[in-house]
Amino acid sequence: MITIFRKELTTFFVSLIGYISIAVFLVLMGLIMWVFPNNALDNGYAHLDQLFDNAPLVFMLLIPAVTMRMFSEEKRAGTLELLATRPVTEFQIVMGKFLAANCLVIFSLLPTLLYYYTIYQLGAPAGNLDSGATWGSYIGLILLSAALVSIGLFASSITDNQIVAFILAAFISFIIYLSFDAISGLGLFGGGADDLIQSIGIQYHYNSLSRGVVDTRDVIYFFSLIVIFLLSTKTALESRKW
Repeated sequence: MITIFRKELTTFFVSLIGYISIAVFLVLMGLIMWVFPNNALDNGYAHLDQLFDNAPLVFMLLIPAVTMRMFSEEKRAGTLELLATRPVTEFQIVMGKFLAANCLVIFSLLPTLLYYYTIYQLGAPAGNLDSGATWGSYIGLILLSAALVSIGLFASSITDNQIVAFILAAFISFIIYLSFDAISGLGLFGGGADDLIQSIGIQYHYNSLSRGVVDTRDVIYFFSLIVIFLLSTKTALESRKW
């Protein structure tokens, strides 16, 4: 698993995929934070809402672009069968790729700590920033990105076409993130049922963590979602033996 992790992480940066992904994310977030209308300087109080409200939407397009080749390209080139002959299990292959993609996401988030420092210093007085909510949002963003990586790996594992893998991963991500909250907002089923539907979606749990309270129910939700898609990916890889 460690060997696969190192190989994938090296591939990201040798092929420029890693640099381009990080650069695209930081440029988009920088524009949203400081340039576009309703940016962090326009509202009269210190916050990082622009970062944490828009980063999930950017990740839902960027992460599928990163993961789309991880299995589909191996299947197309025939190297997946060669990899399977090595003394590694399907689970180790999946976990190695999963951890490598998550490391790339974390690398892209690290420079955004400069945004936190800048807003922290710009507060009146300096430090007038809800740090608890900020760190809760970072935890939520890391968990959310891990869930999106698992979805991307699943999409890549069921096709040998990178474009199809990208579209499928982005579609599933948007559906799980946005649709349940939207359906709940229609009020079609009544209070309890609408709340239950809303709680199925990622956005509900991400917003909950963004309030600064790390609820075990939200953490369990994200870990459950990650496990479901990683096991589905493992099953998709094993299906070639059936």
